[in-house]
Amino acid sequence: MDRIEAMKVFIAALDEGSLAGASRRTGRSPAAVSRAVAYLEAHVGVPLLHRTTRSIKLSEAGERYAAACRRVLAELEEADRQAAGERSVPRGTLTITSTVYVGVELLRPIVDAFMDEYPTVSVRMHLLERPVNLIDEGMDLALRVTHLADSTLVAQRVGEVRRVVVASPRYLATHPRIEQLSDLAKHKIITLAHMGMDSWSFPPAEGSSIARSVAFAPRLVVNSVRAIVASAVEGYGVTRALYYHVADEIARDELRVVLADAEPGLIPVSLVSPQGRLAVPKVRAFVDFALPRLRAVFARLSP
Repeated sequence: MDRIEAMKVFIAALDEGSLAGASRRTGRSPAAVSRAVAYLEAHVGVPLLHRTTRSIKLSEAGERYAAACRRVLAELEEADRQAAGERSVPRGTLTITSTVYVGVELLRPIVDAFMDEYPTVSVRMHLLERPVNLIDEGMDLALRVTHLADSTLVAQRVGEVRRVVVASPRYLATHPRIEQLSDLAKHKIITLAHMGMDSWSFPPAEGSSIARSVAFAPRLVVNSVRAIVASAVEGYGVTRALYYHVADEIARDELRVVLADAEPGLIPVSLVSPQGRLAVPKVRAFVDFALPRLRAVFARLSP
């Protein structure tokens, strides 16, 4: 089997989450998909996947090989477009990554509208709660809510957001007042799994250079933004989230911000891409389409 075709099947299996999914996506038989993966494993001399009856998982070597495959396939796709003289026409598959909430609630409607506008471009969204190396994982764009430090990426600011501590009016009416950080120790805490499971950090007090930290034993830890917001709205405790997670609930007075003066400054939101990717028509078209829409979204969701 041709190695490039085997790479395409291998990446399809990863994107679909199973060999059966790769079979459906590529139009190959399940046996042909298995042979393609076995061919690559024989070529490199190490297992790339751990297989079960229902799913697949990359081995350590497989993670590195998958990143290399994505880079090779992306470069071949670009080379084909250049040879065909199609650099001015947006087409092909655009890959975008963001966190789950941002992707589902904020980015997806823009992607849907973009695909209506550009029927020759398909989009693959990777919604992940982990850092993604755009180059190693073959991504075209990412929407990131963070202070960026990677100079190899081209970033375009679309807005900013703040973290807030919130609770429902019903909860606040029946529990001790929250006027300073130490008061949080008296309360039921609902926390997002990756935003501090036993403590929250805050900037130094005025006149100090030492960051403040509030330790707690949470009543509820969840890895879903929607879950922590829903529990807070129902009055089960105090939670901390990015403002856009709770903007609608605050507007409806279902949640109220406490300790606003203790929160850190604004966190930038940026659309980022690897160096050189903006020259690719599908990427340039999406950036031009998405930037004003994203800026409007984050202007509406600013605290």
